[in-house]
Amino acid sequence: MTVRDALAVPALRGAGPVVLAGAAGLGRQVRWVHTTELVDIAPLLRGGDLVLSTGIALPDSADDLAAFAESLDRSDAAGLVIELGRRWAEVPAALAAACERLSLPLVALGREVRFATVAQAVGERIVDSQLEELREAQRVHEVFTELSIAEAGPAEILESVQRLAGATVVLEDEQHRIVDFRSGPGDAAGFLADWPARSRVVVLDGRTTWDEANGWLVTRVGKRDRGWGRLVIESPGRPAQRLVATAERAAAALALHRLHDRQRDSLVRRTHHELLVGLLADPSAPDVLQRCELAGMPLTRRQLVGLALRSPVVSDETGRRAGQLDAAVAAVVHAVHEMRVPALVCEIDGAVRALLSFSPSADSTRATEELAGRVHRRVRVVAGAGRAVDRVGDVGRTLRESLHVVDAVRPGARERTVHRLEDVHLRGLLTMLADDDRLRLFTARELDALREHDARTQTGLLDTVRALVRHPGSKSDAAAELHVSRSAFYDRLARVEQVLGVDLDDPDILVSLHVAVLADEVFGGGTG
Repeated sequence: MTVRDALAVPALRGAGPVVLAGAAGLGRQVRWVHTTELVDIAPLLRGGDLVLSTGIALPDSADDLAAFAESLDRSDAAGLVIELGRRWAEVPAALAAACERLSLPLVALGREVRFATVAQAVGERIVDSQLEELREAQRVHEVFTELSIAEAGPAEILESVQRLAGATVVLEDEQHRIVDFRSGPGDAAGFLADWPARSRVVVLDGRTTWDEANGWLVTRVGKRDRGWGRLVIESPGRPAQRLVATAERAAAALALHRLHDRQRDSLVRRTHHELLVGLLADPSAPDVLQRCELAGMPLTRRQLVGLALRSPVVSDETGRRAGQLDAAVAAVVHAVHEMRVPALVCEIDGAVRALLSFSPSADSTRATEELAGRVHRRVRVVAGAGRAVDRVGDVGRTLRESLHVVDAVRPGARERTVHRLEDVHLRGLLTMLADDDRLRLFTARELDALREHDARTQTGLLDTVRALVRHPGSKSDAAAELHVSRSAFYDRLARVEQVLGVDLDDPDILVSLHVAVLADEVFGGGTG
């Protein structure tokens, strides 16, 4: 209750209240009513007390009256109400001037009134308001307790907030992008317009803040050092405590759901990791097959397809790289759930690995393409798929094939929803043979002499061979790739022939060098 509200209570309104000074402070909160005639009452007051007095014992001098008003203000009194007639026919100008200067509401009552009646009426209104706050707080508590017990997701939590607040509510991530929202009765389009730019300027120092410029009540979702987003509720005016409680309980429910979700995801991902590693090691192991069936992954009389995904841009930062993998895993899990495809999904050695299980009558190729397309809409990845197998014993083959395919996709290759073995050609074969020491020996024998020569002379002969095999039909294009003239390129080719002791016009030599260059790229550019 404010002073303005208290003056509207019938017991006070009937006494003809007139605001003489301090009208700017009529919004001060009234916590109780205190009746007194003492001039030194200030130390006994609590913040928010509305003081009622006849003024019969108040001082006469202007300085003493000003000091009295200042003592009330220091005690955070809500205001001063003087009943005229007992001491003064009108309130002294010095007292009015002091109250105006302090923005302390000074009210004169033109008619006599029982102060006990006023105290009772205002006190009852305050208690009723507090009881209503408690009821509202209990309602908010019950709503979010039920949501937490039910492990409700963000959608249900936002809907509950919207119903409780009666306003637009937005959940944003740490980059100030809108994750989800629920519209209130107002103009949601205007409220959401230019969101990222407006949100970035709202600084959240504590747990919750009200941004008057935007009309936003903003609270952090998650701990201060690990917050992953913010909850924003439309609030053009200063929010009531009930709305603040609603926002903070909703943020806690969202954080709790995320924690539960991560725990469930961590347990499921660990289980899937164990099962996939087991299938790669020995797909015929009875305990692995039984655990797959119990985990909801049917393997018998099914089409089984291996899927591997990598980020096209690998970050050097460990945290960012883990974030890329987590986002890709989440996208695959979301896609298989949407399509209701039984699958094992996890991360193994820096790649997202999945085993998909389709019914015998399904078009596994088309279904895999659709699933990968759903993943691409959520996260940028390169996807490779193995050929479908219908025997559990061949699961390792489709899983390994998918990884070979995705590892064989060269940078700059034509983008596909899913790459397959027929798309990667010789590079795919070399990727499958990457662990064979004979291939490494062959590559070293073909290229090490050039690598050693380049180390001594910095002439770039190995790059010259790479350009040659990438542009076998045009030496002009090969020279342009290296940013050298044709004559300079021919000089380099002559030097390559001299170092290797070969004739580059011999087709067999060119094929050998081409295979060696591709294998060197598969190995990561260093085989010496």
